[in-house]
Amino acid sequence: MKIRILLTLFAIVWIGLIVRVFHLSIQSNEYYENLSENNSIKTEFSAPVRGEILDRNLEPVAINELGFKIAFAPHLTKGKDTHLLDQEIAYLLSMIPTLDGEKIAKTYKMEDSYYNHSFIDVVDFIPHETIIPLYSLMNLRETIRISPSPKRLYPHGTIGAHIIGYVAKANQQEINKDPSLQLLGHVGKNGIEKFYNHYLQGVAGERRIKVNAQNLEIEELGRSSTQENHNLVLNIDMRLQNYISQLFEQRVGSIIVMDIHGAIYAAGSYPEYDLNAFVSGINSNDWNTLMNSVEAPFTNKIINGLYPPGSTVKTGLGLIYITSGKLDEHSSVFCTGSMKLGNRSFRCWKHSGHGSTDVSKAISQSCDDYFYKGSIQVGIERMSQGLNRMGLGKKTGIDLPNEFIGTVPSRAWKREKFKKPWYQGETLNTAIGQGDFLITPIQMAQYTGLMATGKLPIPHIAKTIGNNPYTPLPLDVLTPLEKEKLPIVQRAMRGVCNDPGGTARGFVSAHFPIAGKTGTAQTTGIAQGNAKRQNEHSMEYLKRSHAWFTTYGPADQPQFIVTVMIEHGGHGGEEAGGIVSNIYNKLDELGYIKK
Repeated sequence: MKIRILLTLFAIVWIGLIVRVFHLSIQSNEYYENLSENNSIKTEFSAPVRGEILDRNLEPVAINELGFKIAFAPHLTKGKDTHLLDQEIAYLLSMIPTLDGEKIAKTYKMEDSYYNHSFIDVVDFIPHETIIPLYSLMNLRETIRISPSPKRLYPHGTIGAHIIGYVAKANQQEINKDPSLQLLGHVGKNGIEKFYNHYLQGVAGERRIKVNAQNLEIEELGRSSTQENHNLVLNIDMRLQNYISQLFEQRVGSIIVMDIHGAIYAAGSYPEYDLNAFVSGINSNDWNTLMNSVEAPFTNKIINGLYPPGSTVKTGLGLIYITSGKLDEHSSVFCTGSMKLGNRSFRCWKHSGHGSTDVSKAISQSCDDYFYKGSIQVGIERMSQGLNRMGLGKKTGIDLPNEFIGTVPSRAWKREKFKKPWYQGETLNTAIGQGDFLITPIQMAQYTGLMATGKLPIPHIAKTIGNNPYTPLPLDVLTPLEKEKLPIVQRAMRGVCNDPGGTARGFVSAHFPIAGKTGTAQTTGIAQGNAKRQNEHSMEYLKRSHAWFTTYGPADQPQFIVTVMIEHGGHGGEEAGGIVSNIYNKLDELGYIKK
């Protein structure tokens, strides 16, 4: 019996050993083959050169400055022994004394470990002219590796900062989303650089080699070239971009110059900032200055600035009114300077009133009373739905990241956001672009393009991506009746700039007639006890109204949209009329106006 038990145990042990040997030699063969191959085959990646950004005349906007990076061999530190590292740093400083030895040491120690067998980058960028005289000598040193490392350069510095954007070192979150950034190092952080980052950065090259146990190359197994030089050509004309920056000096706000098809020839958010400061990393003092400034220079006001539209909204609203079935182009009100609703007076900007006023006069002379009384008949739902259809309260589709949508107030919006009912006084505020009504300057430019042509253009900064033109088609958003009545609004917009009583008449000096709409968007409420509005320039700066002037020109043959918004500027026509006129004259001088 005992012998039988021992034989059984002996058989079980041998069967287990045979099964294990079978598993290791047969079933695990593929696993160990792959493991062996991974240990002997190494993949090396080569970073592509980032594509350049050019203006419409192929003037460089973002280029790559030639230079090199320096890396040290791994394992130059052994515990607290940093003798070898100190030796290499001393040698490097003897060749290039301007380098920061402490920073190099700190960078190296952060990456060096027993498990790291790759060279460690210690200097990200040395200019081409600095390294070339030293290259041959330094390259003989086995512990130092010098390799090409272009650096992004923005030749125009601050000009067009918010639309161009910048590149900077990729953070871990960005690397997790796109592992190729571990190799590339830098990524577009803002503007065009961010929106078209995937295209501009290209595709890394790859080289597969076989190495021995000492990590020495034995054989090249294959390679693929980098896909690079993905250049991007913009619609921007840097001559015009520089010009609008000069015009807007010492002001806060934005300018957009766009053709009627949506191509943006110039656009600025002011004040601007120096893009080159961000490429290698901006210091904390400069960053805090940017972030804490009341002028918000880091905010792209073109797409992220939210402002009440004021009277600029009256063009589209006028079209909604006269096609509503409640009013038509002949309907009129008698403006006395204020309208009573409940226990509140809703004032017109003109204290003495406009007298008998139809839609044409209401737009050209910006009569608030017409729009107050019309809103009661038309209603907030028709107003808000029509304005949404005309592009307000939604993204324009511009090729810039993180565009805001703004707010077109309505009953449903207020109920969802505040859980409160809608009041008729809010309808009156909405009718003159006040209250909770908020838009971005790019939305206003697009909205003005709709008034000029009857089609809603898609704003776009890129002109060609590679060899492919970028021409998004405009949207057909107006009803047949709105298209039929649109010339009434267009004539009224021409009257704003050219007719007696037009709110911009005395402030426009373009070489040809233009059409537009002024807007004075209040930032501070006016107490009911005040008989009339306080003069804007007598108010504290931050309590003054924002000044809008949005236009198209020439008036009879629309080709361009020019929209100007000056924060706390006061009256739109007075503050922005000269700027707008000069821009049209510059467009004419540059040959863009076809007569």
